Amino acid sequence: MSDGKIFLAATPIGDPGDATPRLRTLLETADVIGAEDTRRLLNLAGRIGVTPTGRVLAFHDHNEAERTGELLDLARGGHTVLVVSDAGMPTVSDPGYKLVRRAHDEGVPVTVIPGASAVLTALAISGLATDRFSFEGFAPRKEGERARVFADLATEKRTMVFFDSPHRTADTLAAMAEHLGAGREAAVCRELTKTYEEVRRGPLADLVEWAREGLRGEITIVVSGAPDVERRAEDYVAEVNLLADSGMRLKAAAGYVSERTGVRKKELYDAALKVRELGP
Repeated sequence: MSDGKIFLAATPIGDPGDATPRLRTLLETADVIGAEDTRRLLNLAGRIGVTPTGRVLAFHDHNEAERTGELLDLARGGHTVLVVSDAGMPTVSDPGYKLVRRAHDEGVPVTVIPGASAVLTALAISGLATDRFSFEGFAPRKEGERARVFADLATEKRTMVFFDSPHRTADTLAAMAEHLGAGREAAVCRELTKTYEEVRRGPLADLVEWAREGLRGEITIVVSGAPDVERRAEDYVAEVNLLADSGMRLKAAAGYVSERTGVRKKELYDAALKVRELGP
């Protein structure tokens, strides 16, 4: 059996001192390195004082599909294959997902060298709830698509983490304020772990005004989840009765709406029955 393996390794998101000992070792010893940007990879190696001895190949969004087969074949042939992105963990808004999926499907060993992550760093420093969160990647560039995404997330209760481009951040925050609520708490994290690291926290409306002045650097936005809203049976009576009028038994309709909303089935049934008895 081949001793080859694919290693996904996190690279520093700013401070080169965050490079882990295992990353340093693999940069020096891997037979092949698949890098999102080969120049940035060599620059990082120089900054942390290591010299790659293996082949360095470009592995980015535009060639991931065709390069994936090559990296898998190399690992199958007994080579150590290291995969890195420009910063943070490969596959997280970076190339690598297709490679990992195929590696699992085809029985090629794959493992991870953990390390820096902009998602977790921003979440930790934001001061917002960390018990449940979702990573939403980059918000859409087009206004209509962005509006639809934020409208869908308006009731999301988990803390949300987004990546963003600095020249779009003000517009992104404005769309968030419109669809999630101007008073929703959020944090804009800029240049994490770098010299000019900055975290600005407050209501979305305030962050919009601040961002209008212009931003630079890598941006991660953390937004608090939707607040809990008390759900009452009376708010869903019309839906229960509409289902009943469509042919569903009233109890079944109440049960269906109960599962979707969390309101007790009996409360829904009693409220709907009262409305039906009273009539129009």
